[in-house]
Amino acid sequence: MRHLGRATTTLFAIACVALAPRAHADCNTPVTSPCINSDTLWPHAGPSEFIGVGGSETVQASRIAFGLVATYLSQPIVLDLPSPGGPNAPASRPAIDNEINATFLFAYGITDRLELDLALPVTVYQDGDGTQPLVGDSENAQLPATATRDLRFGATYTFLRRPKKHPWRHDTSGFGLAARFEMSAPTGDQNGFSGEPSGVFIPSVSLDYRSHRFFFAAELGARIRPTTDFAGARIGTQGVVSGGVGVDLLKQHDLLSVMGELRFLPTFSEQATLSQTVSGLQSVGNGSYIFPLEWMITARSAPIEGGDLAFQLGVGGAIPTIWDSTFSRFEAPATVPRFRVALGLTFAPRGRDTDGDGVPDANDHCPLEPGPKSSAEGAGCPEKHE
Repeated sequence: MRHLGRATTTLFAIACVALAPRAHADCNTPVTSPCINSDTLWPHAGPSEFIGVGGSETVQASRIAFGLVATYLSQPIVLDLPSPGGPNAPASRPAIDNEINATFLFAYGITDRLELDLALPVTVYQDGDGTQPLVGDSENAQLPATATRDLRFGATYTFLRRPKKHPWRHDTSGFGLAARFEMSAPTGDQNGFSGEPSGVFIPSVSLDYRSHRFFFAAELGARIRPTTDFAGARIGTQGVVSGGVGVDLLKQHDLLSVMGELRFLPTFSEQATLSQTVSGLQSVGNGSYIFPLEWMITARSAPIEGGDLAFQLGVGGAIPTIWDSTFSRFEAPATVPRFRVALGLTFAPRGRDTDGDGVPDANDHCPLEPGPKSSAEGAGCPEKHE
């Protein structure tokens, strides 16, 4: 209880900072505010089979998990500007052309059902026009090559937990259910499309199911934030609907799994049309809404017994959801990249003990046969008598 009280106090203090609006003029500039998050992939700390879908497992009590998810995005934000040729000839300029981000993940198990989470994302490299096509040539309009991004923190609690055993055993099949409450703090650089003007509330619920080698997960939540207008693209409160299905191809040590993921972010802010007037750029609501949608195919390998250490590689991209009547085609909305490559490395102690002998699978020399913690045959192995 003492640890839980300290953790609650720390989260409350950080939450007070997160709720404070960012005091930068650029964030409050109508039409041209760069204070939106160009990367919508917000991976969770702790155990998970997927990169973009949270699972129901938490870190083993009193253990620390850490990870790194690096991702490359191609043109996540593109400007369609008014041009001298009229509304039927808009000029497209990439505000961000190429972007490489890295998210450092940490989690601590308070109990076997409750963990604290922390995500520290940064932009390693990016290029593009930034806000220069909108506001002209100025120092603040240039896109920074590197940037800090909004940190995220919160907690995960497992309501329904499957037995902590090897996932291929028939007695581990079933559902898992967990709830998360996370927040972001406005720590991102103001000109880098790397954060929000204030804190963001991020509640969600994750449900997953495992049956032998097959598994799936779904996450339903929201990102609650004020609306920011960037060249008619208004990013405000969004729903979060994500899901994934997967199969273990190799039985030994979770050596290879393949998954498919979808992430859907319906945005509740009315979008706008950008026009050039005598008084400057004007953004007028047009009654439309955007629905960012992205797919990803991922390969995962957890080569160490217990599944604590995992490597992930994913490729994906946009699913166009906006009908452009000018060119008679579907387009992807802002913050959805043309394509994405993601690479993940996580160490998250799950505390699996398949044979129930008190020796975690990660340290058990005989994970399917119960035995003493130490013996002549090795930790967790039964003694052999001649």
